[in-house]
Amino acid sequence: MTVRSVDNVLAGWSAANRERATRLLASYPHRRSAVMPLLYLASMEHGHVTDEAMRQVAGLTGLTSAQVQSVASFYTMFKRNRVGTYLVSVCTSISCFLLGADEVLEAVEDAAGAHDGETSTDGLFTVEHVECLGACGGAPAVQVNYELVEGVEPDRAVGLCNWLRTSRPAVVLGDEMQSLFGGQRSFDWGPAENEGAVAPVPAFGPYGTVGREAR
Repeated sequence: MTVRSVDNVLAGWSAANRERATRLLASYPHRRSAVMPLLYLASMEHGHVTDEAMRQVAGLTGLTSAQVQSVASFYTMFKRNRVGTYLVSVCTSISCFLLGADEVLEAVEDAAGAHDGETSTDGLFTVEHVECLGACGGAPAVQVNYELVEGVEPDRAVGLCNWLRTSRPAVVLGDEMQSLFGGQRSFDWGPAENEGAVAPVPAFGPYGTVGREAR
């Protein structure tokens, strides 16, 4: 399949994301290897991975649209429907389950006004249960826009959602949420981090999804 230029394929995208796409494609020896980073860029551009975005990524990488869709549909962190401002993910794997993750999930659903797999009517929250977050020593574990909070109990989960609703942080910081609503941690996290997520996409510099706490 013929690979097309970034500006032609992504003509409707922001200049910043077109530039990021160009840099990402240039960082791989084979363009097809950039498919996953480009899908994250699409998530930032559109709020989720749209059908059109998958066709655009195919045009940039030389893959078929079906091949790109197979990647987007396999990995659950690629959302193919619009999500809320805050994606709240509750781990329900074995360690978290044994320490009350189902109760935490229920508390999040009630406080957010959305059931597992749904988005609240105000568009603020999307709630989901997920598999292991790698924080078994700090179970139950929760993420907001992929920023981790460990040792979350049901009442603190409610507090977390209420805080997000009233404070509306533009940058979601794991350290801040941990200090306000977390409990037992898997291990000491080390120096405080003042950078976090600006959208329901993993915070990673090349995607343009990292924000810094205002001082």
